[in-house]
Amino acid sequence: MSAAREQLPEGRYGRSADERADRGLRITGAVLGVLFLGLMGWFGWHYVVDNKISAELIKFDVVSPTEVQVHLEIRKDEGVSGVCTLRSRSEDGAEVARKDVRVDDPATRIDRVFSLRTTARATSAELLGCTAQ
Repeated sequence: MSAAREQLPEGRYGRSADERADRGLRITGAVLGVLFLGLMGWFGWHYVVDNKISAELIKFDVVSPTEVQVHLEIRKDEGVSGVCTLRSRSEDGAEVARKDVRVDDPATRIDRVFSLRTTARATSAELLGCTAQ
């Protein structure tokens, strides 16, 4: 009779300590997951809403060993001015030009070609970013 008393039916007297710990971990993981998604949404919203000026590099042309022309398409809120940073690199990856170009035009969409004076022959040009001022 003592052997029957030691073997209790599984689950009859509530959950085991392991099952309670697993449930707590699942709840904690779900809460942290929701908080993480909320934080990512908040960062994304502020990136889109607060970014009042953006640009896209359409093309670049190396016109001489000391000059690169960069064609930008700039989109911004009406009346907003800002600065876009351009960079050019040589074949070995060294930076040969960097220029902050001011965007003061009141229009919302601007197509403009900017000239960068380089210290050596450039093989690429890139837009590093734009900020409203």
